[in-house]
Amino acid sequence: MALPILAVIVGLALLVWSADRFVDGAAATARHMGMPPLLIGMVVIGFGTSAPEMVVSAISASQGNPGLALGNAYGSNITNIALILGLTALISPIAVHSSILRKELPILAAVTAFAVLVMWDGELTRMDAWSFLIVFALLMGWSIREGLRQRSDTLAGEVVESLEAHPIPLPRALTWLAVGLVLLIVSSRILVWGAVEIAHGLGVSDLVIGLTIVAIGTSLPELASSLIAVRKGEHDLALGNVIGSNLFNTLAVVGIAGAIHPTTVPPEVVSRDMMVMGALTLSLFVIGYGFRGPGRINRLEGLLLLGCFVAYTSYLISTIF
Repeated sequence: MALPILAVIVGLALLVWSADRFVDGAAATARHMGMPPLLIGMVVIGFGTSAPEMVVSAISASQGNPGLALGNAYGSNITNIALILGLTALISPIAVHSSILRKELPILAAVTAFAVLVMWDGELTRMDAWSFLIVFALLMGWSIREGLRQRSDTLAGEVVESLEAHPIPLPRALTWLAVGLVLLIVSSRILVWGAVEIAHGLGVSDLVIGLTIVAIGTSLPELASSLIAVRKGEHDLALGNVIGSNLFNTLAVVGIAGAIHPTTVPPEVVSRDMMVMGALTLSLFVIGYGFRGPGRINRLEGLLLLGCFVAYTSYLISTIF
């Protein structure tokens, strides 16, 4: 077990580092190419922070471990809301000013409901996977249209501030983009191998390992970027990271995994994991939308989210032992 554990530790460390380089390189390259800041915030950063989940899930599915792919996607969504936003709000309450994010919150809730409906029969077929990918493509089309049409949004301002605080020349940005992508693939293969070996060694399912170790590990880039953003007062960017990542995970990550390897969905995925994900997504919509003004996630709500994460993770760990 020593070598698989070492592989997971090294894989996660390399994954987090390469994902950070990949996001920085992609965002800086897009800025040099003249892409509007709002579009960078909605599409480029959202894609970049979900790149670890995409690569890990694609490799897992291609190697015949779809449970690890599903656990990674849904576990990351739960981690993003309960751990990342909970911890971030506990440090500094998150105020939601961006009109774009207020539009994306109900979209995320609807997409989550759609995912539950599709998976309710306990099967992830190629048709199901392609339905996810088609909805994802439509959503990206909407995001691009909004990003090009609406330029004066607080999220756009925060993206500009973040990029201007650490300017990256185009040659270096392209280098980070390429290096980050290559190392993402390498580190993901190391991580998947170690996670599968640990699951077999402990006699537990790939799903549980995906929901815990792998999901938390692949969500570390979102955690780091959200904490940095909120310390700078860039609250919309912190929330945007999570919303964008969850949209990508629910549609693109699961869609890619299902297109590569259709699978039977374990009953507990729908009855336990997707229900927890749905409840957290609904709670995020209620507290973040701001029906009577700007939305706000205060410290008490952050503490409650963290409590949900601890309770859920503790239950999963108890099933191992």
